Amino acid sequence: MYRSEYPRPEFKRAEWKSLNGPWSFCFPGEEERRIEVPFVFQSELSGIGDNRMCDSVTYRREFTVPSEWKGRRIKIHFGAVDYVCEVRINGQLTGRHQGGNTPFSLDITECLNWEKEELQVDVWDPCADETIPRGKQYWKAEPESIWYTRSTGIWQSVFLEPVAPLHFSYLHFTPDIDSGKVEIAFKTEGFADEKTGVRAEFDIYFKGDKVFSGGMELLEAYGRLEVSLFDRHIFRTMNHDGGWCWSPESPNLFEVKAALVRDSQALDEVEAYFGMRKIETKDGMIYLNNRPYYQKLILDQGYWPGGLMTASDEQDYVRDIEMAKAMGFNGCRKHQKTEDPVFLYYADKLGFLVWSEIGACASYSPEASQRTMSEWSEAVQRDYNHPCIVAWVVLNESWGVPNIRFDKMQQAHSLALYYNVKSMDATRLVVSNDGWELTKTDICSIHNYAHGGRGETETHKAFRKSLSDKENLLKAQPAGRQIYADGFAYEGEPILLTEFGGLAYKKDEEKGWGYTTIENEEEFLEAYGRILADIRDSQAIFGFCYTQLCDVEQEVNGLLTYDRKYKIEPELIKKINDSVDKRYL
Repeated sequence: MYRSEYPRPEFKRAEWKSLNGPWSFCFPGEEERRIEVPFVFQSELSGIGDNRMCDSVTYRREFTVPSEWKGRRIKIHFGAVDYVCEVRINGQLTGRHQGGNTPFSLDITECLNWEKEELQVDVWDPCADETIPRGKQYWKAEPESIWYTRSTGIWQSVFLEPVAPLHFSYLHFTPDIDSGKVEIAFKTEGFADEKTGVRAEFDIYFKGDKVFSGGMELLEAYGRLEVSLFDRHIFRTMNHDGGWCWSPESPNLFEVKAALVRDSQALDEVEAYFGMRKIETKDGMIYLNNRPYYQKLILDQGYWPGGLMTASDEQDYVRDIEMAKAMGFNGCRKHQKTEDPVFLYYADKLGFLVWSEIGACASYSPEASQRTMSEWSEAVQRDYNHPCIVAWVVLNESWGVPNIRFDKMQQAHSLALYYNVKSMDATRLVVSNDGWELTKTDICSIHNYAHGGRGETETHKAFRKSLSDKENLLKAQPAGRQIYADGFAYEGEPILLTEFGGLAYKKDEEKGWGYTTIENEEEFLEAYGRILADIRDSQAIFGFCYTQLCDVEQEVNGLLTYDRKYKIEPELIKKINDSVDKRYL
């Protein structure tokens, strides 16, 4: 069966049951057919592979709940359903969720008959509505250029889980590497009378050794505990190169066993983890764990040939990360997609920086603003603990806010997203509008594909000059757009070139669209090396993100083919990447 791994690795309970696999499925007015969940009907791995324009579909399946789970609350978890869905258990409406990027959970206990249960999921996903956060999913019939096949319905894992009447809702870990402490914030759910005499207990382990054991009495639904993990002086001599901190070079993780306990009996037990990691900006640079750190990112669309936005197996995530690292990249910008938590788990485990996004709307309206704000709040809540995430990118290239340069309402939308994310997470960087027309932002992130391809040309000379120093960078207008929106200006934040490249080297006679056509491997290495040398020689740029990891459908801008084969030997790419500002690594 596809996607059989535990779907939520950073908040794990021992007992669970996957509902992935074959379901019944139907389009309006048609007979039911079989679909393989969690793959959307547009994908081959769903068993349907039908790219029709369809606004509503229905899923149905039967399941049983293990009898030994009786006496506990039964929850059903959906990783993501695009876009609006209603869930019914045995004919009873159990809940409704809006938002295709983010998860939701429902308590279905009162709807169960404890025999054979029927689950129905009705989905509404209006294909042509441009005010829905959909990212790279095209609102027209066929994919073209940078726009890809739509995804409708269930596209991340579905599973059941038994929980105690009183149980953890979430755990948030906030590290402070300068003091050697971590703050544990948590929320519980359950009946008020169940809280009497309950303690929240935490055991923390590092590389197999227990480094903390303790807890606090549960007085209300929320709790907060500050934990000292190690002596500050010792820590500050060990925080790099195999010490206690998390980084791409040393992806150290602390394992946590959390429990709600009454009279020595565990009511709820959860396994979690966190990393001691600090990200900040100063002096025009990004600092990781108190040292300047030069980010070499790859733009990653998160699409696969058989499953579209859904990987066929967890090893797909491992392979993508390992292949990117083999080419000398230390992270990715997950572009216009809130990626599966299993990917983030492997980025945490393998050491891979992530800039995280949600899909953008194509047009602006008050409804688009509300929908985007809601999904961003849910995304930050879900992914707070992942040390790999170092930046939230709340908007991209003025998508959904086409008049942000001068429109005060659209500027306010950007500011609202920036400050909303900051209000939920003060530990990470936030980019207000990646590419251009920035408002308040922690990084000045610039997109520029005007570098040409083969050989030294006037286009390339102009590109080199535009990167040379801050003055030229900030007065440039890539794609005819100014770097900051009207009324906003550069305030000393680090400048990164966060989209460029798109050197479309077509492999094995493939056809497709790209930014700059490259004929052969020799031309590619010459162009890539020349562009990276311009970045290296810049007196202002402190990091980059190359477009892109792999080809996607008709777009052939990847360093890999769509089926994840190297177009160029990875050692050759790595050699060029390694030549860029090694002082900070």
